[in-house]
Amino acid sequence: MLKIYNTLTRCKEEFVPIQPGQVSLYVCGPTVYDFIHIGNARTFTVFDMVQRWLKSSAHGFRVNYVRNVTDVDDKIIQRAAENGEPIDTLTERMTEAMRDDLRRLGLESPAHEPRAVAHIDGMVRMIEALIGKGLAYQGTNSDVFYAVHSFPGYGKLSGKALDDLRAGERVGVDAAKRDPLDFVLWKSAKPAEPSWPSPWGPGRPGWHIECSVMSEVFLGSHFDIHGGGEDLQFPHHENEIAQSEGAHDHPFVNYWMHSAFLNMGDVKMSKSLGNFFTLRDVLNKFVGREEVIRFFLLRGHYRSQLVYTEEVLNAARRELDSFYIALRDTPPTDGAIDFEWSEPHAARFKAAMDDDFNTWEAITVLTELRHEMNKSRSAASAALLKALSWTLGFLQDDPDRYLRGEPSLAPEDAWDHSSESIDDDMHLIVNSASAAPQGIPGARVKQLIDMRLRARKAKDFAEADRIRAELDAAGILLEDKPGGVTEWRRR
Repeated sequence: MLKIYNTLTRCKEEFVPIQPGQVSLYVCGPTVYDFIHIGNARTFTVFDMVQRWLKSSAHGFRVNYVRNVTDVDDKIIQRAAENGEPIDTLTERMTEAMRDDLRRLGLESPAHEPRAVAHIDGMVRMIEALIGKGLAYQGTNSDVFYAVHSFPGYGKLSGKALDDLRAGERVGVDAAKRDPLDFVLWKSAKPAEPSWPSPWGPGRPGWHIECSVMSEVFLGSHFDIHGGGEDLQFPHHENEIAQSEGAHDHPFVNYWMHSAFLNMGDVKMSKSLGNFFTLRDVLNKFVGREEVIRFFLLRGHYRSQLVYTEEVLNAARRELDSFYIALRDTPPTDGAIDFEWSEPHAARFKAAMDDDFNTWEAITVLTELRHEMNKSRSAASAALLKALSWTLGFLQDDPDRYLRGEPSLAPEDAWDHSSESIDDDMHLIVNSASAAPQGIPGARVKQLIDMRLRARKAKDFAEADRIRAELDAAGILLEDKPGGVTEWRRR
């Protein structure tokens, strides 16, 4: 039985969906004012893994996966003004960039990707309902606020009591509020800002109300799983509960899941702190091997903090390389594999994943299976390895293509050939300061390997060694196989 750690109850619980055979899953998406960073990518990768496991043959659920886009926000308005561009131009450009980056990371598209500006009418209706129940009010500045003290369950997700929040007051004091802890549902219009009509005058929604409304549209007012980064637990998810349960008088979400931070050293990676790498920049370091980033992000359990360093990232690359080398050296099977989850490796893998999606232990099982493959060269074992790895989004690439770092999903501008040239003696010249992330093009590598083979046949071993050294300096590793075959991969 699948067990999930529920942030609301602070314990692992058996997962029982509201509708048998179906799972409703909502994940808070990005605010599209800039490229997403690698910390954002961890959250989205975790929940891509979650929905894959739920719909895999281990469980066979039909998953309605919703991940929203916030396209109206203070940060968006500020960035558009700084850029001198219309807000919708900025949000459309950043949304497409986000989709492109996540495709390169191997994430499947959600079933629905609602955008906030398309659901403002629904937000107005929910705010009206909250005012009607005495849970919200219009302040002296015309903004509409949620009256936190009027909702008895406030703080149950984060474990924060109202008295404690007031004692350690970290919430900015706003004279328009009745209580400093009250949060905004509707912001009155300001000059040169986008606005929509409402019963309280022109304005725009607050951030928290967006997800309460969009999740209801696509999943109903009561659904199975709500996910996001642990930084959203308070106040965003706490406020969602207050809004949705206050409006409907019944439970909002059964299971709350939160992924831990991705840290730079001892500090959380965030745009506000300026200590972040965009996902696009990191992907462009591994053009043709973007799967390394996904492997790195899922090596640890999703509730454990992960530290980003070049050393750790390269260790993940070496480990993933070893899986692809094992697959390359094992004969492929014909057609899809038919296996039982009672098979020993599959059973242990399932037990790990059913224990709150323990990817660390699941990858340990895959590693043991790889060791056995290296000894047996069993095609059935290779097929099982690929079948199990699919649920994590790994090892579905062609081993030769992956090991050679040949671009597949990378954008056209990720590989710049302008820094490469070949002289009359067919020696490669690479400008190391501006060379493309994957270095020598595959066609040139094959050309040099052919030249080396001809030199060896002519017993010109000095030239053969020179070519091998040239390739080695460019990060190309050669492996001479029986029968005069040479295989290669990028370091």
